[in-house]
Formats: sequence, C-alpha cells, structure tokens
Amino acid sequence: QVQLVESGGGSVQAGGSLRLSCAASGLSLCMGWFRQAPGKEREGVATITSYDSPTYAESVKGRFTISKDNTKNTLYLQMNRLKPEDTAMYYCAARNSWPCTVAVLNGTNSWGKGTLVTISS
Repeated sequence: QVQLVESGGGSVQAGGSLRLSCAASGLSLCMGWFRQAPGKEREGVATITSYDSPTYAESVKGRFTISKDNTKNTLYLQMNRLKPEDTAMYYCAARNSWPCTVAVLNGTNSWGKGTLVTISS
C-alpha cells in the first residue's frame, strides 16, 4: 500500500492559483485527486495514468492541470482561476488498477490525509 502525503493547500481569493503536491512512497498505475466540501460527498477531480494520460471533472476542465514527476514520486495539481466552489479538502489517491477512472480509483485503500483549500469571494 503506497503512502501519500499532500501539501500546498491554503487560502486564496477567487481568481487566484494554488499548486497541490502529493509525495508518494511510490508511483502507481493510476493516481488522482479528489475533494470533499463540507456537507458534500467526495468527488473526483482529476486522474492520471502511469503514461501521463489525464482526465478531469467537467467542473475543473481548463482550470486545473494534473501532472507527476516520476523522478520525485510526486503528484501535482495546478489549480488556476479558482472559484469559491472549489473550497474543499483535497485528497490524493493511488491504485495499481485499470482502467484509471474516478470510479476505480475511488475504491482504493491508499489515501492521503488531505490538504485544505479555501477560496474567498
């Protein structure tokens, strides 16, 4: 089971940017970011395969970019043009399963503890 540690969260105004990082003990076939806002269910934000093929939730397409650095075993989420509705706890997840989809990744046992993102209007 891979160990995951997120960082990079914070408080910014709407329109600003943040970059989240997830330090992993090793890379997996499928990795991604989820978020959970207060009172809401956890939702998938983005996934990326071992050969760097990304997918995005419709709500973040064109604003967020998922990437990874294989040499550093680190997953990233660059978040631009942030909106108040992006406020949530963001979690990193990993799984050696296929296909690399939000549904498959959501079933993993490998989760980080999360990093809080707060966007003010």
